[in-house]
Amino acid sequence: MGRGHAVVLGASMGGLLAARALSETFDRVTLLERDELPAEPRDRRGVPQGRHVHVLLPRGSQILGSFFPGLADELGALGVPRTQLARQIRFVVSGHRLTRGHPGPIMLQPTRPTLEHAVRRRVAALPGVEFVQGCDVTGLTTTAGRITGARFARRAGGGPEETVEADLVIDALGRSGRSLDWLSRLGYARPPEERIQVGIRYVSCFMRTPPDALAPEQGILVGPVPGRPSGMAFMACEGDRWLLTVAGMAGTQPPTDVDALIAFIQKMTPPDFHEVIAKSERLSDPVVHAFPSSLRRRYEKLRAYPEGLLVFADGLCSFNPIYGQGMTVASLQAEALRTCLEAGEHNLARRFYKAAAKAIDPAWQLSAAGDLALPEIKGPRPLATRLINRYVARLHRVGATDIAVADAFWRVTGYLDPTPALLRPRVALRVFRNPRRPRR
Repeated sequence: MGRGHAVVLGASMGGLLAARALSETFDRVTLLERDELPAEPRDRRGVPQGRHVHVLLPRGSQILGSFFPGLADELGALGVPRTQLARQIRFVVSGHRLTRGHPGPIMLQPTRPTLEHAVRRRVAALPGVEFVQGCDVTGLTTTAGRITGARFARRAGGGPEETVEADLVIDALGRSGRSLDWLSRLGYARPPEERIQVGIRYVSCFMRTPPDALAPEQGILVGPVPGRPSGMAFMACEGDRWLLTVAGMAGTQPPTDVDALIAFIQKMTPPDFHEVIAKSERLSDPVVHAFPSSLRRRYEKLRAYPEGLLVFADGLCSFNPIYGQGMTVASLQAEALRTCLEAGEHNLARRFYKAAAKAIDPAWQLSAAGDLALPEIKGPRPLATRLINRYVARLHRVGATDIAVADAFWRVTGYLDPTPALLRPRVALRVFRNPRRPRR
C-alpha cells in the first residue's frame, strides 16, 4: 500500500481530511467531486449546511494544525476568530448559563466556505494529489470480491463512463449511504443503524454588530429545553461579521423573515445579546436547511468487509448539527485512518471501523442523550439514558456557579477529555453536593 493509488469519493471536509491522511501512505490520491469547486471561498450546492454556524472545537483545531501546520495563523490573517471556548463563548444549557472556565486551547470559528477553501488549497498542493471535478460517481469496480476502483461520469459533455483504478477507495460522499447499495449487490450485509428523528429546521443570516458591542465574548449558544424544542447560536466569524442560526426541532419552524426571527428568539436569548442582535445590521437574507434525523451506521459490528473500501465521515455518523461536532469528529476519523494506514493493509477495514467507532462514541452519546432529553423527540429512553440526562441537567445547574464543574464540561465539550470525565469522583461529588444542606 505504500506505493499505490487511493481514490476518495467526495471532496468536502471529510474527503479532504481523508485525502490528507492518505497522502502520507500513497503515492497518488485522486478526489472525485460532483461540484465544480470554486476558486474563492463560496457556498456551493453540495454543502447546503455550509451556510449555517460552524465551529472547529479545540480538539479538531489541534488535529487540523497537525495535518496543516500554520493553518490557524492563515485563517487568523483572514479575520477568523480564535476563541477561548471556556472564556469567550456563553453557553446556556438546560436553562442555565455556565460560568466561565479557566483559559484553555483555542477553537477556530470560520465560516464553512472559508475553512473548506483553505483546507482544499493545502490538500491540492500535496504531491500526487489530483481533483476530478464535476463528475457523478456511478459505482465501484471489483475483482474477485476486492474493490479495485470507481466508475464516474462527467456531468458536462455527456461523454462515456470512465473508470479510475485504486488500491483503496474512501467513500466520503456523506450520509446518503451509496456504499450500502453497492455492497449489497456484492452480497455484503448492511450495517446496523441507530436513528433519532430530530426534525430540525435551521434558519440563518449574517449580521454586523455595533463595534465591540459584545467584546470580549465571541458567541453564544442557547440549547433547547423541554417545552421549548428550539435553540440559537450567534457567533463571530471572519469579515467582521456575526452569523445568527436559529434551530427548531420536532417540527418547530423558525420564521424566515428577519424581524420575525429576532422576535422568535427573544424569550430564549439573554437580554444583552438580544438587544445587540436587534440593533445589528442585516447583511444577508435568511437561508433554510432541514435535517431530519441523527444517524449512525455501525460498520464496526459487521462480520465481513470487502477489501479495498472504507466508508468515512458522515457515511459513518451524521450528528444533530446543533452540537457542532461534525468537523471535529471527521478530523478524529482522519487521525484514526492515518494511524491504521501506518500499521499496513492487513485487516484494515476492521481496524479502521473499530478506531472510528471509538472516536464517534462520545460524540454520539452526548448528542443522542441531548436529543432524548427533550420529550418532544421520539425514541427509546432506557434507564441509563434517563439517569445520564438527569445527571447532566444537574451538572449544568451546578456548573452555573461552580467553575470546577464548568471546566469539566468545557473540556468534554471541546473533546479534550473523554465523556466519562464528567463522572470522575472529583466532579460527581460537586454535582451531587447540595450547598444548602449540611454534608452527611
